[in-house]
Amino acid sequence: MFGGIQKILRNFLILAVLFFLFIIAYKFVFEFLMMRQIIHNLKAESRIAEVLVTDSSLDEYTRKYTTTIKFLEYDVKGHPLKPKYFTFKGNLIQFQTLVVRFDDKYVEQGNRMKGKSIYLFLKAFVLDGKNTEEMVIAPANEIPQGYRVGETANYFEKEVWQRFWKYALDPVERSRRGIKNAQIEAPGSVFIPGTIYTLLIEHDGGIRIDARPIPEILKDQKIT
Repeated sequence: MFGGIQKILRNFLILAVLFFLFIIAYKFVFEFLMMRQIIHNLKAESRIAEVLVTDSSLDEYTRKYTTTIKFLEYDVKGHPLKPKYFTFKGNLIQFQTLVVRFDDKYVEQGNRMKGKSIYLFLKAFVLDGKNTEEMVIAPANEIPQGYRVGETANYFEKEVWQRFWKYALDPVERSRRGIKNAQIEAPGSVFIPGTIYTLLIEHDGGIRIDARPIPEILKDQKIT
């Protein structure tokens, strides 16, 4: 009888140890996967627009380029919007953009509303002193369809853009809304034919422009 009790206690002890080891392993795996997701969220980026030079000519007298670009934005689901075409006297083109960054904790969590920086393209422009050219992409007081998280702009999005400068200049107001900072950015590049320019927004940062050659299969095609 005593031996039977010892066997039961031994089995119970083994089960307890195995259960304890399972809890430790589960906690380790859970924390590992959570940390990997946090790092992924912080490093993640989203394509928000692409630019292609559709026409470029050099004035032999002024030695200046006339450049036409196709500006193609993508909505929050990655679907292309209606392209816009802009022609400038010059090829160093910039994009004026409002950018709001949220606190890292929201990015780490992949929060639906605050899980990545949000942006609003305002205009494309070429700086040239009194000859500076500007082309409107979106009016400052409107939220185009492609920027909305839902089918219609919700109260949070409307408030962010209506109170942009409040968030940009008032640290107390920023903190209350979980905003790290709000600012105007103007990423730009020298735009030349034969290259696809991709504008990306980093989930914990701002906007950058990457460039890559047009695939060989498309080089002889008319770009529209």
